[in-house]
Amino acid sequence: MIALNQVCFRTLKYDPPWEIDTYFKIGGYRSWKKILEEKTDPAEIINKLKASGLRGRGGAGFPTGVKWSFMPRNKPGNKYIVCNSDEGEPGTFKDRDILRYNPHQIIEGMAIAGYVIGASTGYNYIRGEFTEPIERFSTALKEAYAAGLLGKNILGSSIDFDLHYYPGAGAYICGEETALLNSIEGKKGLPRFKPPFPAGYGLYGKPTTINNTESLASVPVILEKGSQWFLDLGTPTSGGSKIFCVSGHVNKPGNYEIPMGTPFKDLLELAGGVRNGHTLKAVIPGGSSVPVVPAEIMMETNMDYESISKAGSMLGAGSVIVMDETTCMVRALDRISHFYREESCGQCTPCREGTGWMNRVIHRIYHRQGLQEDLDKLISIANNINGHTICALGDAAATPVISFIKHFRNEFQYYIDHRVT
Repeated sequence: MIALNQVCFRTLKYDPPWEIDTYFKIGGYRSWKKILEEKTDPAEIINKLKASGLRGRGGAGFPTGVKWSFMPRNKPGNKYIVCNSDEGEPGTFKDRDILRYNPHQIIEGMAIAGYVIGASTGYNYIRGEFTEPIERFSTALKEAYAAGLLGKNILGSSIDFDLHYYPGAGAYICGEETALLNSIEGKKGLPRFKPPFPAGYGLYGKPTTINNTESLASVPVILEKGSQWFLDLGTPTSGGSKIFCVSGHVNKPGNYEIPMGTPFKDLLELAGGVRNGHTLKAVIPGGSSVPVVPAEIMMETNMDYESISKAGSMLGAGSVIVMDETTCMVRALDRISHFYREESCGQCTPCREGTGWMNRVIHRIYHRQGLQEDLDKLISIANNINGHTICALGDAAATPVISFIKHFRNEFQYYIDHRVT
């Protein structure tokens, strides 16, 4: 029996799950109140996060406790904690549901993070199209302020923490943390050169820590139930539970919060199996920017960082896109490459020009106008983009091209061999 909804979706069994009274019922804000009362040593909290095995849930998988330790908390002046709720990766839809059904846990996680890194102000950057999630988070903020859990001198503790939300404008590039910071500042959402890194020079030029929604929402539960409890949910190197967004050719698409290390075949069963009795062809396990994995490999793979890496892909944000045997891989890659062409900010020449070239070549192959040299040309273009851009969007555009051709070259070759002149 798979343990479901132990962390970020733990309010779902109550109605309504998003109100502050519901959050109090499950022990919400208990960790925050204890910190305020005891003035807990920030280093102690960081050590608990390190011991829990919590890794960033936005895609990179960087250990959260280690990231928090980078902040020069005793440096004079303002510091900021920022939550990345932009969620623009195709196939990803978990963060919006945390905002909808458990917004107070994000607020508590951000308040704790602010305390640990020495920030008195936080911003939650939310994708502008998330109308209902924004409304829920806004209402939850008002409830938290009314309960005296945010603001100045919180519960007489002499600790200050103000929290705001900032709606984005629908740019995928603003999921990149420095582009997100520029957007909050009212600038064009372009990624910054690094170094300097946000921990030293971030929002408004001040030290800033940026975490994903699911990462921050996991923190209160870790402090409440203990590092070992969280670690034991998953694997020794991929602690805790993880929300997997299952979409595509399944009977029950949706979000599934399950322990790290759960076999993919069990997740697929939770999602009702492949639609209409069809057979599995391939899976993109972490969002459209990670390598595609053929069915025979994926069915033997567990849902954790190391297992999926061994299968030749990445866990990413846990965005599981399922494709059955009816899927045309050429058409799928045509659509994916179009997305990255449209969303490139154009700042870096390899990405600006390369995403356009890749999409045009794939598009002409799909429309049976491809040339025999096109597949090698695509690989060459992708390799010239990889690692040559300011941010990871270039890599995100190149990776699917390389992996689709690697595993399904015969389909691309068929379209070229049956070229229509």
